[in-house]
Amino acid sequence: MKQSPDMSAASALPEDPVLVRLWRGDFVESQHRGAWCLVDATGDLLGGAGSVDHPFFARSSVKSLQALPLIEQGAAQAFGISDEELSLALASHNAEDCHTSKVGELLERLDLSVSDLQCGAHRPGDYEVARALANAGEEPTALHNNCSGKHAGFLALSQHLGVPPAEYLAPDGEVQRLVRAAIADMCDMRAEEMTRGIDGCSAPTYRIPLRSLALAFARVADPSGLAPERRAACELMTSAVAKHPVLIAGSRGRLCTELSRVTGGRLFPKIGAEGVYAIGDCESGKALTVKIDDGGKRALHAVVIELLRRSEMLSAPEHQALESWVHKDLVNHAGIKVGQTEVLA
Repeated sequence: MKQSPDMSAASALPEDPVLVRLWRGDFVESQHRGAWCLVDATGDLLGGAGSVDHPFFARSSVKSLQALPLIEQGAAQAFGISDEELSLALASHNAEDCHTSKVGELLERLDLSVSDLQCGAHRPGDYEVARALANAGEEPTALHNNCSGKHAGFLALSQHLGVPPAEYLAPDGEVQRLVRAAIADMCDMRAEEMTRGIDGCSAPTYRIPLRSLALAFARVADPSGLAPERRAACELMTSAVAKHPVLIAGSRGRLCTELSRVTGGRLFPKIGAEGVYAIGDCESGKALTVKIDDGGKRALHAVVIELLRRSEMLSAPEHQALESWVHKDLVNHAGIKVGQTEVLA
């Protein structure tokens, strides 16, 4: 008999504080609850609000942690994976040509094809790309999946280890066992205790507390305290994204790309589905993590920019360059200001 999911209070999100309010005139029209956590390079808590120790599915925010075995097991070197291809292994991309063509090239070098990607196909995240595809009468393929670069990286690791390509997503197979161990180690967690689910791209995803995720990003951004092999892997990833910020997300409408570009690669950002964000500062070693309870981006972007400013992870000119992501004023279609965004975090 099929079991129903656990709907008990123990499986629900805690009652987090309101982080953002949307005002229309003199009244609150909408509000968004959530939690955030700021740590230093050693993982000590510098600030936060809400349930920073409650585990949640970190989704795509951990792609840099998932890519560590690709580097540490020697697969990246064996297959000559470039900085561009490594950036795509960490990306949730827009499916622009610069993304799909590079993933396709890597698959060819692995003697594999799009059919070997188990992430599934979805509509490109970039509106212009989606429209061009539709106008051409073409359907999206797995290359257009925002996680195709990560899956190509998994396949490279699979080939290097001698694991059949069809088994690269097996939760208890060799590839995902190494991935799970890397995530747990960077988060100071026990791999066997991490609760598992299935991500939108069919890869295993794990529940991680905000504080633990922040620690992992602090270590990626400042890996000086890690073992030499892992330190080199983290430096390789942050350098690759700094060189190719468009590949981590896209050329239009993507905060990850803008954070990396505006700060010259000093900030190492990664969004995750359902209102998750993680950012490491490669100079200070500080890391910020955010979870918006309703999973929306409207509150997420505003909270991230405000907390980066408040924690001095953005300079005044950098903050000014990114201020449009906050959308402080609510303006209607006639250009009339009718309300505002208030960030309470």
